[in-house]
Amino acid sequence: FVPEDRHRDAGISAWTLVENLALKEAGSVRGIMAWDAYRARAESCVRSQDVRATGVDDPMAALSGGNQQKLVLGREIDADPAVLLVGQPTRGVDIGAIEHIHRRLLALRDAGKAILLVSVELDEILALSDRIIVLVDGAIVGELARAEATEERLGLLMAGVRNSGAA
Repeated sequence: FVPEDRHRDAGISAWTLVENLALKEAGSVRGIMAWDAYRARAESCVRSQDVRATGVDDPMAALSGGNQQKLVLGREIDADPAVLLVGQPTRGVDIGAIEHIHRRLLALRDAGKAILLVSVELDEILALSDRIIVLVDGAIVGELARAEATEERLGLLMAGVRNSGAA
């Protein structure tokens, strides 16, 4: 799960990158935290996600929003999920981070992982989705295959127009 609000729901700003990545770990062995292993995983994640940090002992708050988001996404990808729920993955991040996040999500899809993307960005939905479901007031008003989806059709569905040719 990559939450919509990375500041409130995905990490602890004052904690280091190692500590934030360890949030997903199983814990300790006989009461001893495996910090060397956590540090190695954090260094690997920082490299693979192209997180711009001076080191894994930096506090999460020292990173830009895009780098925080790449770190959170990397933490979830490293858990090798069969299904990944991603809420507003590029909210408040720069263009470089957007491109990186999109490439990572597409690579997961291509690897056979299921991704449930929640986004208000039509460009993002059209770029990343194979199937699009539009909700209005909590109810499904339409479903389109990506090949059938246009901004106009999606806009009509978002306005609650159910007979826009959508299945």
